[in-house]
Amino acid sequence: MDGPVLVTGADGFLGRHLVQELLQRGYSVRALVRPAQESVASPLPPLSALGVDVRPGDLCRPDSLAGLAEGCAAIIHAAARAEVNPARSPAVWATNLGGTEAVLQLARQAEVGRFVYVGTANVFGFGSRLHPGDETRPYAGQRYGLDYMDSKRAATDRVLQAVAEWQLPAVLVHPTFMLGPGDAKPTSNALLLELYRGKLPGYPPGGKNYVHVRDVAVATVNALTRGRVGESYILGHENLSYREAFGLMARLMGVRPPARPIPAPLARLYGATCDVKARLTGRPAQLNAAMAAVANDGHYFSVQKARTELGLPQTELEKAITEAFHWFKAHGYV
Repeated sequence: MDGPVLVTGADGFLGRHLVQELLQRGYSVRALVRPAQESVASPLPPLSALGVDVRPGDLCRPDSLAGLAEGCAAIIHAAARAEVNPARSPAVWATNLGGTEAVLQLARQAEVGRFVYVGTANVFGFGSRLHPGDETRPYAGQRYGLDYMDSKRAATDRVLQAVAEWQLPAVLVHPTFMLGPGDAKPTSNALLLELYRGKLPGYPPGGKNYVHVRDVAVATVNALTRGRVGESYILGHENLSYREAFGLMARLMGVRPPARPIPAPLARLYGATCDVKARLTGRPAQLNAAMAAVANDGHYFSVQKARTELGLPQTELEKAITEAFHWFKAHGYV
């Protein structure tokens, strides 16, 4: 591949793993990071120390991205705001849809040979453990009223529109819930810290699909040369109820799992109460009604398509949890 691979969101949890995977395969990497990220304290080495061409820029300010993709052979667009509290946020739309539009324009101008868009499995309809959702299921997340899900669905549609109208050579990958080491912020792995510290009062009735972050990175980089243009691929591994997942995480971290089930009506009531509190105080509460509704549902998915066409690895979830917990211990988080 002639020219570097541009990675947006390169200093994020998945972004770091993408950069490492690309470097290990001999790709040259250009990394877009937010200007503020350059001075943020982190236990991770700076990307520049890895031999990466670091470019600060703001997806919400297209003028700051001028020339960013010049000479690049491909783009992996992994940057996003994954915020769900508050449920409604103009900033989420500005980054997830507006930022995607800005990067699509860069890809068109640079005439890149491949554009890999990193979405989320939540833009598809979920299913049961027996009949999990897949890439053919229509979007079901509108029921929650979460700008994160709605904006990612809109961004997915915008990428598909670019494929149809511009013949953009795009492949779309959609991770489930990622666990693993190196989550410095932390983001999804904050669940492990909450569980370790005994801050989870119980387990809701729903569940979700979990995946090792490195498996996502491998399949995403594979999408530079594999997969079909205009196709979406769910990147995940194991479907577990929250009771099963919390029990496994607690056992591997040597703590007690939450023992009490949280009935769906109680979760809905607590979420509604939190919404009232947020309106009165002007600050987000511990959770919101949308988050409670998500936790009550089973977001289960099939990943067979990505395994077959992108070579998605299937690392055991125990390994992802153990590596994440050991990384947190080694860097003073616990």
